[in-house]
Amino acid sequence: MRVESVSVLGFRNLVTGPVSFGPGVTLISGPNGAGKTNLLEATYFALAGRSCRTRSERETIAFGEPLARAEATVVSGAERRSFLCAVDRGAERRHLLDGSPAGLAASAMRPPLSVFMPERLALVKGPPSGRRSHLDGFCAALWPAREEARRRYGRALAQRNALLGRVRGGFATAGSLEAWEQELAEAGAELGETRMLAVERLAGSFREAAADLGLPGEAALEYRPRTGGFDAAVIAGELAKRRSADVTRGYTSWGPHLDELALESDKRSLRRYGSQGQQRIALLALLFAEREVLIEAGRPLPLMLLDDVTSELDGERRRLLSDRLTRGGQALITAAEPGALPDAGERGVLTVRAGRVISSLAGGEAAAA
Repeated sequence: MRVESVSVLGFRNLVTGPVSFGPGVTLISGPNGAGKTNLLEATYFALAGRSCRTRSERETIAFGEPLARAEATVVSGAERRSFLCAVDRGAERRHLLDGSPAGLAASAMRPPLSVFMPERLALVKGPPSGRRSHLDGFCAALWPAREEARRRYGRALAQRNALLGRVRGGFATAGSLEAWEQELAEAGAELGETRMLAVERLAGSFREAAADLGLPGEAALEYRPRTGGFDAAVIAGELAKRRSADVTRGYTSWGPHLDELALESDKRSLRRYGSQGQQRIALLALLFAEREVLIEAGRPLPLMLLDDVTSELDGERRRLLSDRLTRGGQALITAAEPGALPDAGERGVLTVRAGRVISSLAGGEAAAA
């Protein structure tokens, strides 16, 4: 499964038209401000139905344009599917798969997405909620059948929180919470166990990738469940004990929705004590660890969108990065210079200048947009 092409209209500074990508590594070079990162964002926007850089998708609309649109063609064997996302100045957003509204099943029709951008450093240095969400996305890519536990947990949590407010207001009894606590406990036990298993599979690859990319000390990835274990009966009992306090607070103060995914170096939190350079390497190591686990599991490989990933790596680290990229899958990498990435085998090269993309996928140059 790979992205064959992306076409844009009114998207930031990119010139309208299609851009083709090869099956392996595509290096996107050009001066600062040319639009390299915009091309990565447009690709993500088309596939995921949202921006990977901003929560206000209207920012993607080019000056003077009524809307921004990006369309990606995904090829899997003999199948070809079209993902299109558009947003207008009224903030109305449409995400379509083959011309119909893209639903929950759409993510199974495209490759998983691994994004390295400055904005994504929040995954390492931000609050635990971002790391939990990211881990749940990886679990869904690794074990699609287990994703329902996360949805069940989210629904039960919302229902219990709503009922807590009713109990507090005198419109329901505390005993009415029991049924939702049981549902919350059963789904939470499955969700927590899934997360733990995923982190156990990731930990070794994360440690190896972090060392290859130059993170000082011994890197570690650890899942820290708030519940301590994954016994549904125990979780339900703990929720019942906290019932009165939660009614006073008005929300559920304990459970897997508060778990932590810790990234460390020499047992020190990279969130609290890591430099920005170390946090960058940790994020990249996590993305490569996920990719290695998906390769081993025979799952569809992620499309890696790597923005300015080589700028803080020395020559040897760039070579190790290049070696990792040749292990399979598709990657789009931006850099100021076309020689920023050592030979990664067969690869395409795109040059971006003032929003116009020039392709040299086959050796000769031709306008791609």
